[in-house]
Amino acid sequence: MTDARHGRRQSAVALAYGNGDPAPKVVAKGQGLVAEQIMRRARDAGVFVHESKELVQLLMGVDLDREIPPALYRAIAELLAWLYHIESAQTPGAAPPPPPDPTLHLNQDDAANAGTSNE
Repeated sequence: MTDARHGRRQSAVALAYGNGDPAPKVVAKGQGLVAEQIMRRARDAGVFVHESKELVQLLMGVDLDREIPPALYRAIAELLAWLYHIESAQTPGAAPPPPPDPTLHLNQDDAANAGTSNE
């Protein structure tokens, strides 16, 4: 799907992070209809979907089934910490606080290194 205002296709990246994993891994990524499918499946499964064009753009450069690069650790860690806090402290009917801006701590060097492969 193309965003007519910006002439860009919607993109989505799915991460998985389990106990004992050294870092989150990219388990799915795509654009257009594939992106819509990734987000729909996540929502249907009750998985949190965070929308950050900048972060998705950086994660699109990571190969499938690869860990995220160290340059993105802090951004992803802040989102995960926020999510764990929300899940553990959620009171019925209360609106959760807004998520942190995952790109706040990324500098241009981080962005340049984020798309590099972890081989």
